[in-house]
Amino acid sequence: MPAVAGVSDVSLPVAMTAAPDPVEVYGVPLHPLTMAQTVERVEALVADGGPHQHVVLNAAKVVQLRDDPALREIVRSCALVNADGQAVVWGARLLGADVPERVTGIDLFDRLLDRAAELGWSVYFLGATEEVVRQVVELQHSVRPALRIAGWRNGYWTAEEEPAVVAAVAAAKPTLLFVAMPTPRKEFFLAQHLEALDVPFAMGVGGSFDILAGITRRAPGWMQRAGLEWMYRLLQEPRRMFRRYLVGNVRFILITLGEKLR
Repeated sequence: MPAVAGVSDVSLPVAMTAAPDPVEVYGVPLHPLTMAQTVERVEALVADGGPHQHVVLNAAKVVQLRDDPALREIVRSCALVNADGQAVVWGARLLGADVPERVTGIDLFDRLLDRAAELGWSVYFLGATEEVVRQVVELQHSVRPALRIAGWRNGYWTAEEEPAVVAAVAAAKPTLLFVAMPTPRKEFFLAQHLEALDVPFAMGVGGSFDILAGITRRAPGWMQRAGLEWMYRLLQEPRRMFRRYLVGNVRFILITLGEKLR
């Protein structure tokens, strides 16, 4: 394995352009931002010092919010909420919110890695299997040699080990923390430990480590633009994704229609 870079942070002034305030959709705030505006907002949050939690909103999560009030409160508390799914963009527009585009978690993840390498921010990769997270670290050392990696760890630990995991991340003092765990585990983990982690910007990235490591593949660009990325994932993992996408998508449509009627 390549050596881990140092962990001291570089603070740079951020020139912010005006960005719209969050809008209320599906019972939670949503920031109607472009990708460029989102990156600017992250730079401002980092300059603020934090800790700040980021979350994305897609159709599946909208459904989960209806079933899980605790998750809904976590989303409401986050400093930055992006529309990850095209369905959420369309649904928000139907409900009267001017959402300019989807800002997918994996694309924002990639953009923030670029900015971290440019600005001297350090990053911590937390989650996935040991093999996958090591592959991600090796890849980043290769494609972004200027990127300073504060540390990494797989996403498997017991409840008794969790305080030590949190302490290790805090001791590494990363600027950005990327957590590759499924929903809602990552949201609850970050919300519960945000103060102790003491990271300026913490972001859940779901299965992004698996994509970077080549374990899973993203849908072709045309499917992403058409809002059919869910179908591509369903075809890859029909048994695991059937309930989430086919059942969940119907519920999302019904939730959106209900919001519109109200």
